[in-house]
Amino acid sequence: MISYRKILCSAVAAAALLAGPALAEEKPASLGVGVFSFTSGGTAAYGKPGRDAAELMIERINAKGGIGGVPLSATYVDEGQGTEGVIAEYRKLAGDAATQVMIAALSSGNCMALAPVSNQMKIPTVGWNCDTHQLYLKDAHPYFFRPNGNTVPEFVAYAAYLIAVKPDVKRIAIINPDYAFGHDAAKIFTSAIKAFKPDVEVVAELFPKLGAGTYQTEISRLTAARPDVIFSNLWGGDLENFVRQASPRGLFRSSQAILALGESSMQNVQIPDGVIVGVLGDGWWMSPDAAANPETKEFADAYKAKYGKWPVFPAMKMANSFLYVQAAYEKAMAGNGGKWPSREEVAGAMKGSEVKTLTGTMQTRADNDGVVDQIIGVTAKADGHDGPVIGDMVRYKGADLMPPAGEDPIAWIGTLAADLPAKLPQPGSYK
Repeated sequence: MISYRKILCSAVAAAALLAGPALAEEKPASLGVGVFSFTSGGTAAYGKPGRDAAELMIERINAKGGIGGVPLSATYVDEGQGTEGVIAEYRKLAGDAATQVMIAALSSGNCMALAPVSNQMKIPTVGWNCDTHQLYLKDAHPYFFRPNGNTVPEFVAYAAYLIAVKPDVKRIAIINPDYAFGHDAAKIFTSAIKAFKPDVEVVAELFPKLGAGTYQTEISRLTAARPDVIFSNLWGGDLENFVRQASPRGLFRSSQAILALGESSMQNVQIPDGVIVGVLGDGWWMSPDAAANPETKEFADAYKAKYGKWPVFPAMKMANSFLYVQAAYEKAMAGNGGKWPSREEVAGAMKGSEVKTLTGTMQTRADNDGVVDQIIGVTAKADGHDGPVIGDMVRYKGADLMPPAGEDPIAWIGTLAADLPAKLPQPGSYK
């Protein structure tokens, strides 16, 4: 016999099942967005600009009527709580029908952990900053999209730039954070350098833990190694502490430094002139393409007015991610007669999309990875600026530095021709 309690439970369950998909296809009161970034700890120096940009973009989109007439409403999650907490928060948000899309995450490790969960929960997720090339290496993630490129073009670009400006380099040293992002970058950069110049010697590889705070031991080891070039993808508070401690000891005078994420800290710490820096993709700072886009100028001016600083590249990546989401909704609605799209329809609209962003144009590949250009330059002084700017810039086409989808990236780097840097645009050509 079926009890009244069982009948009641079945009715409630059936109602819940009907409510989820039905509500997802009706125009909601607001478009819930889960936004993940670091807002605590030393990594907040990098993550907070992303959070700030999210708030500003939501204000700007809502002021223009939202997306399809629906205002955006964000729930912010601090990645500083650790991956287990991030996954729990993600699952909670994804289980709520009010949350229809995620912009997550900053940490490559968190993206690796969240990508399979996005598949399970069937919620479109935009990896706004994570860039490990391992994300799509083994598994497909149909609901996880990365519109900001990955570590392969990012760090091959640095190797090409270095060979172009310092063709006589013999000895390089590495100081990167001790997790996937740091180890991936070291492998990619050194593999590319050896493809371009096989006689280069790696004289030191140092991997201090994330958030180490003090780098005096590493600075002593780097000084003793006497490298021609020091490459680092330290970031956030770690990068700023490293610069503050290394500058007085003359490290930037004795070796050519490459600070891959240096642009994000130029307003917080005095990076000496002549340091090679970049934005891990295309960016805003001194970019002619960005300067020619009125929307970019409006965003940058509004950001400066609201937060007192110019937007660094994490802020631009976050802003671009909102434009990516907006473009997907508009495409999905255009394809279904103007009805509010389901999560599945939004994910479908992201596939293969080409989106004009504040910093350029990005293309989503068949594997959901993004192709964006790479901008690199050196720190320099300029009239009208209190701190350093980026000079001698080059803009590499992202497609020229990306391995084909599905191909082992490290093996692909090994096939790069030694004369590739000479065939690419040259430093100083992007002006």
